[in-house]
Amino acid sequence: MTEPPTATSGSNGSSELRIALLNAARNRASNRRNFERELEADLVEYYCPDGERPETFAFDGCVITGSWSSVYWDRPWIDALKEWVGEAIDAGLPFLGVCYGHQLLADVLGGRVEAMDDSEIGYRPVEHDGRSRLLTGVDEEFTVFTTHADRVAKAPPGATVFAENDYGIHGFRKDRAFGVQFHPEYDMSTAERVTRGKDDLADERRRSILEGITAENYAAACEAKQLFDNYLEYVREVRTAASDARVETDAAAERGTGTGSAAGSSQRRR
Repeated sequence: MTEPPTATSGSNGSSELRIALLNAARNRASNRRNFERELEADLVEYYCPDGERPETFAFDGCVITGSWSSVYWDRPWIDALKEWVGEAIDAGLPFLGVCYGHQLLADVLGGRVEAMDDSEIGYRPVEHDGRSRLLTGVDEEFTVFTTHADRVAKAPPGATVFAENDYGIHGFRKDRAFGVQFHPEYDMSTAERVTRGKDDLADERRRSILEGITAENYAAACEAKQLFDNYLEYVREVRTAASDARVETDAAAERGTGTGSAAGSSQRRR
């Protein structure tokens, strides 16, 4: 870490959003392509299992991907990632966590993640409460592709749970951090490859899941991809508010009113 946390995530000065992609997946390239396809932003990738992580908070937002790992494993890269994420949250960076990323955010924010008795995998229904801006435009009962053997058993203190199914929490928000358990970034080939790679699945269950990877189910699951645009819209709002606060602070400093400090701190949370 070369820089201390700052109150705002400095962007690159352009109209394009600059997003840190914390890639924790086993298949790095495929995972990166999936997120590049869905996020219309300048993605700066860091491959976390190799120990990569940003040395600055100069981003407009941050996305944490899925992984084959568990957040409670004792691994140096996981501990280092948690430390950076905690500092970035304190710095006010807006986060989106997907699957493992959802669990890691929950852990860092004081929630509890645990192993499941039975993994969830395949196209599955999820319901949301209609109140989270992350799922604006998505039907309150919607289809997603899921694959996870851990779950957020307890949301962080002060968090709002906005999506669930019979396996548990599928979406929460705390301050500027959003987490979803499902995989809105998956295409059909990713869903098939991941399913075939699950050595712990019984043959009959694997066959049933593969039979469910159809164009019809994928088309239904594409509705949830709206959350990427919703997240980026939120990030733009945070960036605009931070920019306006800096302008106000500079103007106050020029006037010598001494109100700049309060103006600067007020934009840390929306």
